[in-house]
Amino acid sequence: MIEAIGVSKTFKSTQALRDISLKVEKGDVYGIIGMSGAGKSTLIRCLSRLIPPSAGKILFQGTDIGSLSGQALRHFHMKTGMIFQHFNLLSSRTVLGNVAYPLEIANIPKEKQESRVKELLHFVGLDSKIDCYPNALSGGEKQRVGIARALANHPEVLFSDESTSALDPKTTQEILDLLKTLNKKLGLTIVLITHDMEVIKKICNKTAVIEGGRIVEEGQVARIFGDPQHPTTQRFIQSSAHEIPLEFIQAPSPNRKLLRLRFKGKAAAEPVISQIVKKFHVEANILLGWIDHLQTVSIGTLVIDLTGSPEGIEAALRFLTEHNVHCEAIEYAS
Repeated sequence: MIEAIGVSKTFKSTQALRDISLKVEKGDVYGIIGMSGAGKSTLIRCLSRLIPPSAGKILFQGTDIGSLSGQALRHFHMKTGMIFQHFNLLSSRTVLGNVAYPLEIANIPKEKQESRVKELLHFVGLDSKIDCYPNALSGGEKQRVGIARALANHPEVLFSDESTSALDPKTTQEILDLLKTLNKKLGLTIVLITHDMEVIKKICNKTAVIEGGRIVEEGQVARIFGDPQHPTTQRFIQSSAHEIPLEFIQAPSPNRKLLRLRFKGKAAAEPVISQIVKKFHVEANILLGWIDHLQTVSIGTLVIDLTGSPEGIEAALRFLTEHNVHCEAIEYAS
């Protein structure tokens, strides 16, 4: 549905995006994650044609959106909706007026506008707020109005620009649940940016990790969580995992390793820990364990303290890797 091919973006002397390529299929909830300044906001603005790229091209249903102008560009913007971190509601308009605004721009007759607004407010659970002004709404309610407004013209793609980062955890979960409902019930394709791996884990089926204006890792969320390859991806996943108590972190030694092991699929059903203990004469002390429930699969994680001879430890690590267990050494504190 959306494809970026070799997209770069330069602002004066600053290169914000560098040779970005990605593909979003119809029905995806595609998350783009990165730290502040990584380029994710610039990327979503290019994908939505709010700003043009400096190089490369972006295809929407096979059409290069950089070539669009006039009526064709307006038609593209009607096919897409955008929700923002800080809501971007018009303070002088009621909820009805805010949601109706894109319908007015599209020259939809007045009676049809009101009918569509009521339908959308019912869908997002704000029937009773139709005559309220934004300053009378909570943050979650403002974002629901923003979502209703983004849906006004029946878009095929919804872009979400850090839409939950200004909300408390409970409200964040409610908005994420609403986005999941939009994806499943309406078949809406969603492209979102975030700095929070929990958001990716809860609603996305695909993700791209961006750093320094480049995509450093991309793919199915289950694969990214189960076997992260890039150090930046590993740091994001660690930040969303259970914190390891300091008392577990001991001085480095060739005879011990603190490991984070991730299991999915068949690996989760095999007794690999007991096997390495028997085969390689090592001891495995399980310190922590938890399960991350993703959209399509659950990923099991164990933190273990592995002790034994250096040769036994290395052989055990090779065995685990061969049995599709992702092994990640946890750095000891100095």
